[in-house]
Amino acid sequence: MKAKHYTKETILEFGMQPRTFDSFTVGDTVKVSQKIKEGDKERIQLFEGDVIAMHNHGMASTFTIRKIGSNSISVERIFPYYSPLVEHVEFVRKGKVRRAKLYYMRDRIGKAARVAEKVLTKEQKAALKKS
Repeated sequence: MKAKHYTKETILEFGMQPRTFDSFTVGDTVKVSQKIKEGDKERIQLFEGDVIAMHNHGMASTFTIRKIGSNSISVERIFPYYSPLVEHVEFVRKGKVRRAKLYYMRDRIGKAARVAEKVLTKEQKAALKKS
């Protein structure tokens, strides 16, 4: 592939295949199923937490998940959106946020480190399931 014949946007979208993940955005709680290879075995590992950032940049799109582990130690992971290792992303609940990046959550501890749930009506939940 000669890059001089393509624009920057075309190169970023080169080889992209549509992903059929549940619709989610920053502040939502999601479960990410990721393929883990250990020796010659392969298994699926779940990682559930709040989405604190999304970077939409074509093929290089990523989303950052933050969860509170044991002993109140937080763990963050950055998942590439188009990676074949990311098997499935399941929407759990909608978060009530007013910002695009939730990096301020890193400084919070205890109950303040939670994202409040946005209460949806039955019609809104049905519309969210369709999309």
